[in-house]
Amino acid sequence: MSGRAAAPAAALCLMALPGAAEQPEITRPGHGAAPGTEAAAPRLKPLPPASLNFYGSPGLIDTPSAEMLPDGQYAVTYSWFGGTSRYNITFQALPWLSASFRYNGIQDLGLFGFDTYYDRGFDVRARLWRERGWLPEVTMGLQDFAGTGVYAAEYFVATKRFQGAALGWGRTPGRLKLSAGLGWGRLGSSGAIGNIGGSRPSFVGGGTGGQLSTDQWFRGDFAPFGGFEWQPDERWSLKAEYSTDAYVTETQISDVFERRSSVNYGVEYQYSDRLRLGAYYLYGSEIGVTAQIQLNPHQPPTPMAVPAPHPIIPRVQWATEDSHWSQDWAASASKKQRVRDLAAEALKADGLVLEAITLKGTEAELRYRNPRYRSASQAAGRAARALAQTLPPSVETFRLVPVRRGTGLAAIIIRRSDLEALEFDPEAADAVYAATGIRDAGPLPEEAIFSAELYPAFATSISPYTAPAYFDPAQPFRLDAGLDFSASYSPAPGWRIAGTIRQRIWGNVRNGRPGFSNLPQVRTNQREYAQFGTTLENLYVSRLWKPRRNLYARATAGLFESMFGGISGEVLWKPVDSRLGLGVEANYVVQREFEQRFGFLSGDLAYQTFTGHASAYAELGQGYLLQVDAGRYLAGDYGATFSLNREFNNGFLVGAFFTRTNVSAEDFGEGSFDKGFRFRIPIDWLLGKPSRSGFGLTIRPTQRDGGQRVAVPDRLYGSVREAHRKSLQDQRARFWE
Repeated sequence: MSGRAAAPAAALCLMALPGAAEQPEITRPGHGAAPGTEAAAPRLKPLPPASLNFYGSPGLIDTPSAEMLPDGQYAVTYSWFGGTSRYNITFQALPWLSASFRYNGIQDLGLFGFDTYYDRGFDVRARLWRERGWLPEVTMGLQDFAGTGVYAAEYFVATKRFQGAALGWGRTPGRLKLSAGLGWGRLGSSGAIGNIGGSRPSFVGGGTGGQLSTDQWFRGDFAPFGGFEWQPDERWSLKAEYSTDAYVTETQISDVFERRSSVNYGVEYQYSDRLRLGAYYLYGSEIGVTAQIQLNPHQPPTPMAVPAPHPIIPRVQWATEDSHWSQDWAASASKKQRVRDLAAEALKADGLVLEAITLKGTEAELRYRNPRYRSASQAAGRAARALAQTLPPSVETFRLVPVRRGTGLAAIIIRRSDLEALEFDPEAADAVYAATGIRDAGPLPEEAIFSAELYPAFATSISPYTAPAYFDPAQPFRLDAGLDFSASYSPAPGWRIAGTIRQRIWGNVRNGRPGFSNLPQVRTNQREYAQFGTTLENLYVSRLWKPRRNLYARATAGLFESMFGGISGEVLWKPVDSRLGLGVEANYVVQREFEQRFGFLSGDLAYQTFTGHASAYAELGQGYLLQVDAGRYLAGDYGATFSLNREFNNGFLVGAFFTRTNVSAEDFGEGSFDKGFRFRIPIDWLLGKPSRSGFGLTIRPTQRDGGQRVAVPDRLYGSVREAHRKSLQDQRARFWE
C-alpha cells in the first residue's frame, strides 16, 4: 500500500504516520470559468488588443485611440523623442475606465532655470460605448488634467477595427485599425476648426500644482486628429497619424526641437508576449523610440506549480468494520495526543502549522498557521485534506480556524462526508462553498491540545530591501539598496518581539536635496535619515488578541519605523459575514534620531505628537476595497485619506489614494495635497510557486509633510479580512488546489 493510501489506516489504528511520500510538482492550469482562478498564460500571444502611444495610453504614436486594455492590465512604458522623455504607468481599473501616471523630462526647455524640466501628470479615460457592427468604439479622455498642465488635453476619439478578410483581402490575416477624434488643449493647438469658450494657456506653470483645472476642460480651440495601425501578422505593426499637437511650448516658447510636419510614422515589433518595441519618425524632424511592458493579473508569467494535494479517500473504503467507527478513542488523552501528532505531520507536509486542536468523538477544531499559501481558501482546503487523511472515522465535522499571531480569524465549518462526496464533482468549488459554514472563530476551547513545538518561538531571516526617493529635480530617481537582518521571538500566543537591522550596500538617497517645509518635518528630512549605512530599522513588542466576538485588538510599543517610535493601540470591528469593517487607532510617537539607533531627536529638533484615526473599510465588487481614514496626522494636521485598491484573487494589487487636511496648498508646498498610487506583485504570481510574500511599492508624485501617517507593524485589517467570507467566496475554487 502506498504512503498516501496508508494514511487513513494509520489514523484508524493510531499508529505512527508513515514517512511522507515525495509529492510531485504539477502544473495547475486553473479552472476555466470558475470564479477566483486565473488561467495560465500561453507562451506567446498575438499583439495586445491595444498598442500604446507616447503617453502610455492606448493609441497610435502621439495621439490616442478609443481602445481599452484588457481588464486589470498594467502597463509600464518609456518613450523618447526630440529631447523629451516620458515614463508612464497605466492601469485598466475597470473594463471601461483606465488611469495613467506620467513622469516626463523636457531638455533645454529654457523655463524655471532647469537644464531639464521634470513634471508629473495624470490621465483618465472612459469608454462611452463599445464597438459593435459598423459602430466604432468611442472614448473620452482627460490628459494631464491636474497641476501645471504641460501636456493638458481633452478629447473624444473613435476607433474601428477590421480584419483582412472583412476588407476583401481574401485570407489575409492582417488587422487594420482606424482612429479619428476631436481634441482640445494640446490636441487642439494645430489645425483648429473651431473654438469653445475663448483662449486657454498652453502651459499653466508656477504655483504649487496638484489642482484640477476644470475651468479649462474642453475649452479653447479644437481640432481633428486621426490615423491608422496596420498589423500584417502577430508581431509587426505599422502606424501613421495626423497629430494636432503644435508643441507650442517646445518649439515656439523654447527651442527644444523643430516641428516641420503634422504627420508621424512608426513601426512596432512584439519582441515577446509582454514586451513591445517601437521606432518612429515624428513631426518631420525627429526620431523616436518606445518600449512597452504589459502585465495582466490573469496571465502569470509562470504557470503555478504546487505539490499535488492528498486525495480524500472515502471512509467506507477503509473503515469497513463497526468497531472502526467507535468514539472510544476520544476518552483517551494519549490517543488524542497521537492523533494530534498525526495531523501535525500531515499539515507540515503541506506547509501548514498546527497550533492547537480540539478533538471530540464526532467533531474536531483545528487552529493552524498558514506560512505558505497566499490564498486562505487554498490553505483551508489543504488543512481539510490533512484532517480527512488522519482523523478517526467517527469525526464528521471539521472546524478549521486559521490563526495569525495566535488569534483566530474565522471558523470554516465543513462536513467530512461533503469532502468525500464532492472532490470530483464538476461543480466542486461552488458545491463545497454552499455546504460550508463560516462563523466567528470564538475563544480557544479549554480542552484544546497545543502543539508541543510552537512556544516559545524564535525566527530569523535575511532579505533584500530597496528604499527609493522620487522626483528630485536634480535627479528624478534615487535609490538605496541592501539587506535586512530580522529576528522575532514569540513567548506565547499573540505576543511578539521583533526587530530589523538594515545594512545599506549601495545608494544615493543621501545625496538628495535638503528637505524644507512650512510644517514639522515628519517626512521631508528623508535625506538626513539616509546618511547612515547601518541602522536599526525597527524594534518593538506587540500583542494581538480577540477581546470578544467580531472584535480584534492590537497593542504595540517600541521603534515602529526608521523615523518614529512610541506606543500604539488599535481595535477593529469586522464580522466574518460582513463586507464592512470599522477601526480605531491611537498613537503617541516621538521622532527618532537621524542615526537610527535607540535615541530620539533632542533640542530644537525634538518632535513628539499624538496621532490617531478612525477607519472605515468596505469590500466592493470586482476586488475593490474602499478605505477612509479620518483623524490627526503626524504634522498635527487634521483631515481624511481616501483609498481605493483593486486586489485580484492571485494577490496582484493596484490602488490610489489622496489625503485632504486643514493644511493650505501654500503651506503644504509643491503638489498642494498628498496623493499617490501603490501596487503589489505577489511572488507566487512571478515564480509560480506558493508564497505569501510580494513586491510592493507606493509612489507619491511629491513627498511632503502634510497628511502623513506613522507606519506601525502588524496593523489588523489586511490579515483579518483575508480569512473572512468575502475573500473565501472569491477564492473558493482554490479550495481544491
